[in-house]
Amino acid sequence: MSTNAVALTGFAALFLLMLLRVPVGMAMGLVGVCGFGYLTGFTPALKLVGQTSMRTVTDYTFGVIPMFLLMGTFVSHSGMSRDLFRAANGFVGHLRGGLGIATVAACGGFAAICGSSVATAATFSAVAYPEMRRFGYPQSFATGVIAAGGTLGAMLPPSTVLAVYGIITEQDIGKLFMAGIIPGLLAMTMYMVTIALIGYLRPGFLPTGTQTSWRDSFAALKDIWAPVLLFIFVIGGLYGLPYLPRFTPTEAGGVGASGAFLIGLLTGRLDKEKILASLLQATRTAAAVFTVLIGALIFGYFLTVTQTPQKVTEFLTGLGLGSYGVLAVIMVMYLVLGCLMDAMAMIILTVPIIFPVVSQLGFDPIWFGVIIVMTVELGLIHPPVGMNVFVIKSVVKDVSFTTIFKGVLPFVATDIIRLIILIAFPILATWLPQQMMAR
Repeated sequence: MSTNAVALTGFAALFLLMLLRVPVGMAMGLVGVCGFGYLTGFTPALKLVGQTSMRTVTDYTFGVIPMFLLMGTFVSHSGMSRDLFRAANGFVGHLRGGLGIATVAACGGFAAICGSSVATAATFSAVAYPEMRRFGYPQSFATGVIAAGGTLGAMLPPSTVLAVYGIITEQDIGKLFMAGIIPGLLAMTMYMVTIALIGYLRPGFLPTGTQTSWRDSFAALKDIWAPVLLFIFVIGGLYGLPYLPRFTPTEAGGVGASGAFLIGLLTGRLDKEKILASLLQATRTAAAVFTVLIGALIFGYFLTVTQTPQKVTEFLTGLGLGSYGVLAVIMVMYLVLGCLMDAMAMIILTVPIIFPVVSQLGFDPIWFGVIIVMTVELGLIHPPVGMNVFVIKSVVKDVSFTTIFKGVLPFVATDIIRLIILIAFPILATWLPQQMMAR
């Protein structure tokens, strides 16, 4: 059997296993070992499993993943999300759709110290949804806002997805985090504008909230000192701001986890049970991520033997579509894959194949990383899978999947417009990293 036939058989087997609900990491590892063993021998294939597993879990660079995950779990269990939501609600909650705007603002603030889309969506399903329903917001709108707001965790630093992309492509994680700031803020702004437009075009659809005095609004700001301090210290240290020590990404994750832990203890919000729950949650999530990562690396060795990345590069660049035509094909591929698998698996599986194509076409790898994460964000909320939608459904039992997807549709359209804007104006993602290099 030719290497092309083996590669195609491997991909067919991989998708078949995923359809049979075999975990993605296990499926990639199994297909990778079998394919690599068929082509080179099963003795080196089995040795590859042990070597890859050990090298991955002991690599210092990969330590950034569990550290930021641990920081996110401590933040989640410390109740900082409620403080952020209360502060944002004090300023905009009285507007038509104001609770939705406050949810987006609070999701952005929480994402900046959590780095996980799923955690953001799960947290605000418990924090913001009951408030919106209490004031008469429709179920579809309330869940749609939370699903869309949750995607901010994939873009705003410290994004776990961007960190994994940086590790795979050997790009500077600090620059990737910096590149995600303006697109992340643009996402927040466009979501808020979308909510305002819904309220304007359908005035009877969204209610108004109660007016809060300016004194009470500003008083609520004192409760958000913890997330603000944590963000400034971690991200500021990562970029070497004045009066702050300079951190590597892994050190920044460790400092963030320690800071979130200490803040939780000092404020009395982290007791023994919550600390144990945070550690267990972070460990389970990190184990899941590393399982996918190890499986993808083994599958990547199989693809390398079959020369799949080189052949894909030759095929796509030979289509005669031009650079942006090929980019459009890649984006469509990611949107389709978003219907089949979760964000992290998509990044780990496809980037080693697609990145050589992007490099040959001359696109900026930092900008492309942001583009990929934005496309992955769409996969988190668009039907029929939408990981954030499933997370919200698991927390909010009395709402159907159809209702959530109905509420998400306006934000899917917003994301597509934002993706087009970022492709048309790459400087939105590259300007801050360039300023970082100039310092």
